[in-house]
Amino acid sequence: MMKSYKYEIFTAEIEKQIYSGILQENDRLPSVRDIKEKYKLSTSSVQSGFEYLMIKGLIRSHPRSGYFVTGIQEENIPEIKTQLPAVVRDEVFMKNMILTSKRTSEFSSFNTAVPGDLLIPQKLILRTMQEVIREKGASLLRYYPSNGLEPLRKYIAKQMGTYGCILNPDEIIITDGALQALTIALKSVTKARDVVAVESPCVFSVLEVLAHLELKVIEIPVHYKTGFDVEYFQKICKENKISALVTTPNFHNPTGVIMNDETKKEILSIAEIHQFCIIENDMYSDLYFEEQRPQSIKSFDKKGIVMTYSSFSKTLAPGIRLGWLHAGSFYAKSERVRFALGRSVSPIYQELVLKLLQGNSYERHLRVFRKKLNKQAVQVLDILRKSFPEGSYFHRPRGGYSIWGKLPENTDMKRFYQYCEEYQILFTPGNTFSFTDRYHDHFRIVFAERITSESIVLLKNAGRRAKELQS
Repeated sequence: MMKSYKYEIFTAEIEKQIYSGILQENDRLPSVRDIKEKYKLSTSSVQSGFEYLMIKGLIRSHPRSGYFVTGIQEENIPEIKTQLPAVVRDEVFMKNMILTSKRTSEFSSFNTAVPGDLLIPQKLILRTMQEVIREKGASLLRYYPSNGLEPLRKYIAKQMGTYGCILNPDEIIITDGALQALTIALKSVTKARDVVAVESPCVFSVLEVLAHLELKVIEIPVHYKTGFDVEYFQKICKENKISALVTTPNFHNPTGVIMNDETKKEILSIAEIHQFCIIENDMYSDLYFEEQRPQSIKSFDKKGIVMTYSSFSKTLAPGIRLGWLHAGSFYAKSERVRFALGRSVSPIYQELVLKLLQGNSYERHLRVFRKKLNKQAVQVLDILRKSFPEGSYFHRPRGGYSIWGKLPENTDMKRFYQYCEEYQILFTPGNTFSFTDRYHDHFRIVFAERITSESIVLLKNAGRRAKELQS
């Protein structure tokens, strides 16, 4: 609470009388003695009060005559009109941002790959956050270690260990979400103009990071059966100096494809031969629909050439910006890059996730979460396959958030998207997932929002319209 001064009991009254017009300019104020007696104050307190009023410009002192009102002086504040230039924005970037993040209503948004309100454990998160605030108090307002809380890093390593992926907690860096983890990993092993291989199609945010870092990109096709075109990748590695491979082996975004273990081992072997780093996005692996979590590439890594990263924003809530990167043998460089991007990650998010991991509430939430996701995936896939034209393909997801769809080549895709935009049916067009235009007849459907009767009608109507647009 701000400190108050004894003289305020009379200066506040004088100020009030001046501003209300009771005291006018040149009016004489009561003497120091009079105010001393009236308000039971010391001489020094009264003099301090008069000095305060003079500083504010409300009164003036006449030696041996006392204090007089100066009147309220109007401030001559100049009116400044600044002509600011128009903000220049990248139109392609803004369009893709809208296509991948715009949300109109719960039942018409099929474009944002984050959990919707149905899937976010709001009560669990808010209750746990309140507990953290009560327990940690003002310590949450201080810097935390730049590489993250040690107990949190240990719990992440312990959790990954249960899936057969052994991580040294001292080589884990806590980050502001998955994209920062990816940026740290790339900056640790590449420089501008280096060549990086990436799966194709590839999520827009990853492509933006690659473009921002001025990296050359070679796109490697994703196969629905194996998850990766190994033969093409081998050819590319022989013809180019590859600095890194960025891959999402489990429940790839946008296709939902899972890379089989043999393919994971093959690309790991190729990376070892050609001596480059694999940067593995593992953040969808916890969202499996079958009996067990799929293996990460890191679990097969014996040479320390794989960096793995993940995030809790996909399994808890999009607003919880907490991710992690296992940098392994690249830790020293990664730690410096992390520090340059910001002193530390939000303490309250670190403490929140730590508390959830320490108990069984997070695992219990994941079990419920996966069941709801799986149910919605089956429901949406059935509607798509029944409603869209013959010759369409929709890949069955075994985990994650998305279904990758392809319409027949004779579909007027421009008019299809115009219809979707008009009726606010938010799919993500395929061309946002590549630097090429090879996916113009594809689109991604996310099933993470609540599926309602309205959602079903919109999906069916989109399918009907696609049938009408066959040439």
